[in-house]
Amino acid sequence: MQDSLKGCRIVVPETRELDLLAQMIEAADGTVIRCPMVAIIDAPDPAPIEAWIRRFIDRPCDDLILLTGEGLRRLDKLAQAAGIAEPFRAALAHPRKITRGPKPAKALRELGLDPDLRAAEPTTDGIIAALSAETLAGRRIGVQLYPDSAHDKLLNFLTDGGAEPDPVLPYAYASAADAERVIATIDAMASDQVDVIAFTSSPQVRRLFDVARESGREAALASALARLKVAAVGPVVAAELEGRGVAIAIMPPDAYFMKPLVRAIAAAIDPAP
Repeated sequence: MQDSLKGCRIVVPETRELDLLAQMIEAADGTVIRCPMVAIIDAPDPAPIEAWIRRFIDRPCDDLILLTGEGLRRLDKLAQAAGIAEPFRAALAHPRKITRGPKPAKALRELGLDPDLRAAEPTTDGIIAALSAETLAGRRIGVQLYPDSAHDKLLNFLTDGGAEPDPVLPYAYASAADAERVIATIDAMASDQVDVIAFTSSPQVRRLFDVARESGREAALASALARLKVAAVGPVVAAELEGRGVAIAIMPPDAYFMKPLVRAIAAAIDPAP
């Protein structure tokens, strides 16, 4: 992809893998405007998470739904801190492991395990669709949740099917960029100094819109997003944006990772000569 993004100015709101995504864009001669929106932090109270892990070790679930790779890694990290990583990893071998997308599948492989059932679409609705033909009555199902998302639909689906869901929320989100940096990025977009903004998670979208609202820049942000190309790493992020009236110009067709995202951006851009 060398030179495929030459002259293209791209806002990157990613935090955890910001350097990796920025390097991919810069390797294609793109210009990166870094504005990390959201940081991932440990849950404020680890006690209920450790209790969930110990419960899982003592009596592994029949099924384990993993919604994010970060969630599994945080569970394993807390198990290590509590001195119970070995029995936790051993217990993970027992349940049927159901993944929402490629990231939890990758986290499983890091532990020497594989998904048993993958959602065809990497969304909560995809998990529900994958389980709709299953008999859930009487099954104990661990559900690894993630912050800032409504999970009632999934948990109600499991309960209505006769299952016994046991949810755990192993991490939290915090603001990563100060509001001034986000405001400066909105102003740059509004003054046509940006060609693309590449979202890799829904919380990034919510943080951007929250700062725009708090700083009186909602109209400026809406106008800017209507002019520049908005890229989403996958359908979950796209749905968050579309729910706010933002049109998606760029999204990978099937593999929802950073590298396919950069390729999709390059394919959509007409580079400067």
